[in-house]
Amino acid sequence: MPFSSLKGEKAFQRLRGGRVGRGRYLTVRWFPLRPTAFNPVRVGIVVSNKVSKKATVRNKIRRRLREILRKMHLPPCEMVVVAQPEAVGASYWDLLKDLTHALKKSGLVQ
Repeated sequence: MPFSSLKGEKAFQRLRGGRVGRGRYLTVRWFPLRPTAFNPVRVGIVVSNKVSKKATVRNKIRRRLREILRKMHLPPCEMVVVAQPEAVGASYWDLLKDLTHALKKSGLVQ
């Protein structure tokens, strides 16, 4: 499912009051949107310098998460996915399993 990027400080601040789900490698915060004709999923992926000092490692994690989210069918929402330092050694399948687990814990998916 296509999604758009979450941009701007206000968008990220708005999600501080949203629902939270945590996993071993990721933390997910989301806030529902009203379903309309064009209301895509808006996602922000945060991989900080605390995860890795190397930009190539951070980008690899970001690309994997973006691909996982692209293949998921999610209801209209705004979401922030924050990677933990343990995500450096995680494979694609580990991240997929952990993201699914975090989304279930937060109540976004069953």
